[in-house]
Amino acid sequence: MAQLGVLLQVPGGRQEMQRKLNADLTVNNQSIELNPFAQEFLARTVLGGISSLRGAENIRDLELYVERGDVKLVVNGEELPLTPFPRDIITSTIVGLVSSLKGVGKIDSLKISISAQ
Repeated sequence: MAQLGVLLQVPGGRQEMQRKLNADLTVNNQSIELNPFAQEFLARTVLGGISSLRGAENIRDLELYVERGDVKLVVNGEELPLTPFPRDIITSTIVGLVSSLKGVGKIDSLKISISAQ
């Protein structure tokens, strides 16, 4: 699991570390190794999309499972129900992002785990 820092721009132009992110990606039951850019991009994309959902405020940990169009989202240990529209957008965005990564072929299932400290 890669540990990433999130930078926060503060007045005066300096940046402060807001929190650390741990990110892990599994595709078709195979762990995918990501370079730092891909890790951070994946983590920020997932957190950005999910944090806009009702009930997904103050995310400490998140697990996203996608398998043949079915989506399961667990935020802070609680499963978050999804209506068709957000489910479809999340699935399309994440599958599109992950499928462009080196070494990823056809995606039958994927799991993304992110924890923020």
